[in-house]
Amino acid sequence: MREFARLYTELDSTTATNRKLAALEAYFGAAPPADAAWAVYFLAGGKPRQAVPNRLLRQFAIERAALDEWLFDECHDAVGDFAETVAHILPPPLRESDIGLATWMDERILPLRGAEPEAVRAALFTWWEETAWRERFLLMKLIGGGFRVGVSRLLVTRALGAVAGIDAKHIAQRLMGWTDGRKRPSAERYLALIATDVDADVAERGGQPYPFFLAHPLQAAPDTLGDIGNWLAEWKYDGIRAQLVRRHGQTWLWSRGEDLITDRFPEISGIALPEGTVVDGEVLIWRDGRPAPFSELQKRIGRKTLSAKLLAELPASLVAYDLLEQDGVDLRQLPQRERRARLETLTAATSAPQLVLSPLIEAPDWESLETIRAESRSRAVEGMMLKGAEAQYGVGRTRDVGTWWKWKIDPFSVDAVLIYAQAGHGRRASLYTDYTFAVWDEGPDGERRLVPFAKAYSGLTDAEIARVDAIIRRTTVEKFGPVRSVRPTMVFEIGFEGIAASSRHKAGIAVRFPRMLRIRDDKPIEEADTLDTLKGMLA
Repeated sequence: MREFARLYTELDSTTATNRKLAALEAYFGAAPPADAAWAVYFLAGGKPRQAVPNRLLRQFAIERAALDEWLFDECHDAVGDFAETVAHILPPPLRESDIGLATWMDERILPLRGAEPEAVRAALFTWWEETAWRERFLLMKLIGGGFRVGVSRLLVTRALGAVAGIDAKHIAQRLMGWTDGRKRPSAERYLALIATDVDADVAERGGQPYPFFLAHPLQAAPDTLGDIGNWLAEWKYDGIRAQLVRRHGQTWLWSRGEDLITDRFPEISGIALPEGTVVDGEVLIWRDGRPAPFSELQKRIGRKTLSAKLLAELPASLVAYDLLEQDGVDLRQLPQRERRARLETLTAATSAPQLVLSPLIEAPDWESLETIRAESRSRAVEGMMLKGAEAQYGVGRTRDVGTWWKWKIDPFSVDAVLIYAQAGHGRRASLYTDYTFAVWDEGPDGERRLVPFAKAYSGLTDAEIARVDAIIRRTTVEKFGPVRSVRPTMVFEIGFEGIAASSRHKAGIAVRFPRMLRIRDDKPIEEADTLDTLKGMLA
């Protein structure tokens, strides 16, 4: 536990890739396999389930630290992170513990789920006596289900490949499904993950998907890519990236986040694919030959029970755009053009309405293609994908075997007023970095009022954040726990990818992926946009 806490601190304290890679290699080179297995789970994106409600953690931390509740809340407001607050207020430890991460997880943290409050209290008091600040901070993250760390999955695979002495691509393949919570990390699984016998990978593939190939955002003009004949253009859809796997007489549907979503989309998992087939594509609600807004798909994502009515009203399809395996043979090293030809043959032979072939977009030159791209919003898509005709199917966001580009249309944008702020987390815990924005609306009494419609925390530089933080502190009107209500003085241009009507939001609309594009110092708050402007974008 102590070693993993040290690694967590090192990863969180730097943005330098080489330093993170060195820290990962040092940890995995020395960690016992059982501990390393759990470390891989967390670092690769596994999300620990909350073992103890924050309400109880807060209650017992206040008791152990002998603080008044108001003082704990003041500390929390100042620090901005619950786990960090608890770690700071507790008395110094009485002894040290050498218990490893695997023992902590298997024998201590996981058994806390559903335990009686008194048993939880006794366990926490004992553990707090044997852990220093760094371990306590990590412990609260793991128990509370709030573990996050600034390291990419690609970096983890590189470190494991270096430690194992094998190509990181083999690690990436073996990692697929690793964060599936139904399989507990173990020493045996970790040793198989770093095994040097790569010939056994195909035989042990089972129902696992391939690592997803990811696109780079196209920032330059498309004609810088050269001859348009060397590229395949398709629409970019806004759904759930997924792979449909058919092996051993079974079908699996995996999301890019490595969630097994087979049961959530039975109409897709019921597609009769030939044995030994893997199709890459996008899960969408598909009606009358076109995709529905992402908000429609969201109604299916969280449902565990699927009624016949829901399946009829929100029919899902897999828009297929790549064929990764055929007759049990890995096709990823074939050129994109050839994989596409095979995919066309497969979808025609399958003739399942839930398997939709992603259409190619034909254009004689880049200027003509850009004209077609302007139709994106009317087609309910985000723009285009440009795929090198000779490109292989890579691992992650790489360019070593060819490139995919996402050529997205400009986001929607409105000018909105900052009305609420909250402190960030980690290195930004002492700064107000999470903001709520509002637009103008006319109330029943004819008076204009600001109606909140979006929260955003990305898009500003460190210098801009420091400046906004100072203004928030000067203009704070009220405090609601960690949230500050501020006097409206600042206008921001807010960008977002999509918009939909929503009965769950006060403004009656919900926006997708909101972010700050710039501070509008040139615009007074009275000239910010209105709710009618937003509603006009719904069409």
